[in-house]
Amino acid sequence: MNDGAASGGAVGDDRPRVSVERDGHVLVIGLDRPEKRNAADLRMLRELSLAYGLLDRDPDLRVGLLVGHGEHFTAGLDLGDVAPAVGEDGLDVVPEGGLHPWQVEGRQLTKPVVAAVQGTCLTLGVELALASDVVVAEVGTRFGQIEVSRAILPFGGATIRLPRRVGWGDAMRWMLTGDLFDAEEARRIGLVQEVVPEGEARARGLELARRIAAQAPLAVQATLANARLAVREGDAAAEARLQSELVRLMRTGDARRGMEAFLSRTTAEYEGD
Repeated sequence: MNDGAASGGAVGDDRPRVSVERDGHVLVIGLDRPEKRNAADLRMLRELSLAYGLLDRDPDLRVGLLVGHGEHFTAGLDLGDVAPAVGEDGLDVVPEGGLHPWQVEGRQLTKPVVAAVQGTCLTLGVELALASDVVVAEVGTRFGQIEVSRAILPFGGATIRLPRRVGWGDAMRWMLTGDLFDAEEARRIGLVQEVVPEGEARARGLELARRIAAQAPLAVQATLANARLAVREGDAAAEARLQSELVRLMRTGDARRGMEAFLSRTTAEYEGD
C-alpha cells in the first residue's frame, strides 16, 4: 500500500526492481526501487518471486536475507500499477520458476529467511516480515498494515500470520485501525526479534544469516519444516514426523561430520548431504 510514493515507473524503465547477490551460502535479496521508497509494482513482485524460487531450488543456497535498498524497506504496494492487474482470481505474481514471496498459495519455502528492515515498512513489507523466520529492524523503523484505510484487506498473509504471531488483540489493534507503530512496539508484540541502531540492520541480518548457514542445512530445513507443520496442521502431525526425521538425519554425511567435530572438539564444516 504505497503511502505517498508516486505510482508507476518511468516509460521504458527496464531497470531490475530486485537485486540478487550471493554471499557464500546466503542469497541476499534486495528490494531495489529506492526512488519510490521500494514501492512494489508488478515487476518487483515477479522478480521477488523468481528470487525466492532460486533460493528454494539451488542446493548451494541455505538461507535468504531480505533487505531494502536506500532509506526504506518498502512503502508497500504501488497500487497505481498493481490494482489494474487484479482479475477475477486475484493477483498473479508468480512466473514460471518463481515461488510466491508471501507463501500464501500452499507451497512453502524450504529454507529460512532473515529480514532486515529500516525506514518505512508498510503492508506487503510487514507481510514479507511475517513470512520470514527472523526479523531485524532499525530503531527508527515505522510499520503499518494500512490496507483498511485503502478499502481493501491484507491479502499477503497478515490476516493469518499476524494474530498467530502477536496475539489476537494486538493484531486487531494494528490491522483494523491502520495506525503506524514503531520498532519497539514491533519487538514487544513479537513481529521483530531484534532492534538495532540506525544503519545496522543489514549487517546484523547478514551476521544471523551466516550463522544459520553455518549449521547443517538438512537439519535446519527439517527443523523449519517440522515447526511449520505444527503451525499448519497441529501438534499431532508434527509429533508424528519427529522420529522418522531423526532417523533420516542421523544417516546423513553431515550427522557423521557433526559427531566427528563433537568428539574432536572442532567446528564442523557441513556439506548438505
